Amino acid sequence: MEEGSSLGRGSAKKGEKNGSELEPKIEPFVSERGHDPKELRSWAKRTGFVSTFSGEAETGTERRELSEGRRRRNGGGGVGSRLDLEKGIAERSEPSMISPKIEIDPILGRRTTRKPPEIQQVGADGDGGGDGGGFRVAMDAGGGLSNGSEAVAASAAEKIGDGESRGVDGGWHPSSSPSSSPRMVLGLKDNPGYVAAIFYGLQHYLSLAGSIIFIPLLFVPAMGGTDKDTATVISTMLLLSGTTTLLHTHFGTRLPLVQGSSFVYLAPALIIMNSRELRNLTEHRFRHIMRELQGAIIIGSIFQCIMGLSGMMSLLLRFINPVVVVPTVVAMGLAFFSFGFPQAGACVEISLPEIFLVLLFTLYLRGVSIFGNRIFRIYAVPLSVLVIWAYAFFLTAGGAYNYKGCRADIPSSNILIDACRKHAYTMKHCRTDVSNAMKMAAWVRIPYPLQWGVPLFRLRTSIIMICVSLVASVDSVGTYHIVSMRINSKAPTPGVVSRGIGVEGFCSVLAGLWGSGTGSTTLIENVHTINVTKVASRKVIEVGALFLIVFSFIGKVGAILASIPQALAAAVLCFMWGLMVALGVSTLQYNQTAASFRNISIVGASLFLGLSVPAYFQQYLPEVSLILPAYLIPYSAASDGPIRSGSNEVDFALNGLLSLNMVVAFLIALLLDNTAPATSQERGRYIWSTDPDPDPDYYTLSLSLSRKISCCFGWAKCLGVGKRNNGTDLG
Repeated sequence: MEEGSSLGRGSAKKGEKNGSELEPKIEPFVSERGHDPKELRSWAKRTGFVSTFSGEAETGTERRELSEGRRRRNGGGGVGSRLDLEKGIAERSEPSMISPKIEIDPILGRRTTRKPPEIQQVGADGDGGGDGGGFRVAMDAGGGLSNGSEAVAASAAEKIGDGESRGVDGGWHPSSSPSSSPRMVLGLKDNPGYVAAIFYGLQHYLSLAGSIIFIPLLFVPAMGGTDKDTATVISTMLLLSGTTTLLHTHFGTRLPLVQGSSFVYLAPALIIMNSRELRNLTEHRFRHIMRELQGAIIIGSIFQCIMGLSGMMSLLLRFINPVVVVPTVVAMGLAFFSFGFPQAGACVEISLPEIFLVLLFTLYLRGVSIFGNRIFRIYAVPLSVLVIWAYAFFLTAGGAYNYKGCRADIPSSNILIDACRKHAYTMKHCRTDVSNAMKMAAWVRIPYPLQWGVPLFRLRTSIIMICVSLVASVDSVGTYHIVSMRINSKAPTPGVVSRGIGVEGFCSVLAGLWGSGTGSTTLIENVHTINVTKVASRKVIEVGALFLIVFSFIGKVGAILASIPQALAAAVLCFMWGLMVALGVSTLQYNQTAASFRNISIVGASLFLGLSVPAYFQQYLPEVSLILPAYLIPYSAASDGPIRSGSNEVDFALNGLLSLNMVVAFLIALLLDNTAPATSQERGRYIWSTDPDPDPDYYTLSLSLSRKISCCFGWAKCLGVGKRNNGTDLG
């Protein structure tokens, strides 16, 4: 109407200027029977316009005013009618009746309006089955569905069956429980009862066994630790995983996320333990290295805790997008390609069947259901480990690793016979009876702080762990958002994310004090576990965490796990590292323009340089390479790298950081994604942006405080903490 009216006024002025008495004929683009927005939308659709209105219908007063305006336009002439027309236009220029701003699409050549997309993707099923994800149908200001949304909503509703319904916000709501999540057996707030909670809790942690218990089986022997040390570290990790999970579900993001020893800290630990000063130690080497790791982890975790609890992480979220998270997580998994199978290859008759069996269970038997449970899909790792462990026991009992005149219980440094020295490595990695942890471990042992001694604090290791804690935070941020979309809850606010990172930093401080050798972070394998088990109940995770704490007090449990052959553990980690790469790549699906040339260029360049730049630093071999196995030589670059600034502490830190694949990939992706021109939607910020109205039952942490105390915690609002005062929520 405004364009037509403006044209009419321009034509009238032109006619007066030329002295013509003819008034311009203005034809309305709506029918005479009434101003119907539906008809106007239909007209706009045919003519290339896209218009939105504040409501679907007008009041009776509005209809009468519009009818009178049309009669004045059609029945009058001269200047009076022209003034009435301008008056009608002025009356129609109320805020509720202004048409949206119209722009010309430079590509399609048609006119469009500036408004948010009518259908927004809010989630996706990484399962590969079912529909591709949830959609949110845009609502107009009057409460009705926007143009074209009725058909989309209707077609989406036709796809839902088996007692499930889907709202206009894209959420799936099974009829059995309104709080349940999409295709989930248990939703976030569901309480299945004690028996079911115990079953699902043990199931959840068994599916994560590869990430929780197999890391110490590799790096403790590399540190010079004994079988008893390995059993103690495993028990400590069980205690810390259960404790930190409880802390995170109560005070962190409150999502059903298991905390544990992450692979993020494994590569820095290998760099520190292979420094020139530590790799040549002969006495108490394990304890000295562990104390170095404890001090570095504590300093890095304090930085992470401050970054989260101060709200600094909320600012960093503006620069962290899926395009940054993907190469960071992928490089984290690919970094161990030279460490995984070289250890597993020491006993191929065990490692290859393990890799084959776990892939068979995961890919080919995942649809097999026994008693209503897809056990091969859920328990792929523990089932395959039990089968191959039994197979390795029969190989050991049958004499497959018996060599004439050689004994497996003699340290390799004390073997004098050359033939036995050749077979010592095979016997150590393949036999199931070489571990004496079962004999030495106590039945009851409670891990305690500073059990390895007072931590050692050094500048060079602290700098490395501070940077690694930042990478671990990026990894956790990606996991928060992926799990939120999986369980169909509201996206966490920046305050909730900051609170989660702060709690993770505090949990890593506990890991440093107890001496687990690695920090505590949110395991990205949670994404796969929740997607497979369909269990996203917070209560289930807490019950499973209590069982981990109980198991950590039983020393024989850690001893049994410590007796797993190293080749078998390395084969399992080969699968886990590959799964991490796959989960990292799947993060890109939450970017609406993942296939754009800009994004794929950033991801490709970050990944390639993240692998190639550390390879340049790792080519500088140590001065004495005979004392290091081949798979540990790349992690000695911190002491022998090319950077020579004159300060040994700075040289070690820079050489070590630039030899870490995940750090290099993260820095390059962060730089390119935040400097290359792009819209927020193309960068992925649109989907990863926070919801302004989150469900308080999912994330909000409410504290009952008195008035005098609560006034001191106003800063906690930025962390998503709600303060209660006499039963009233102040946050």
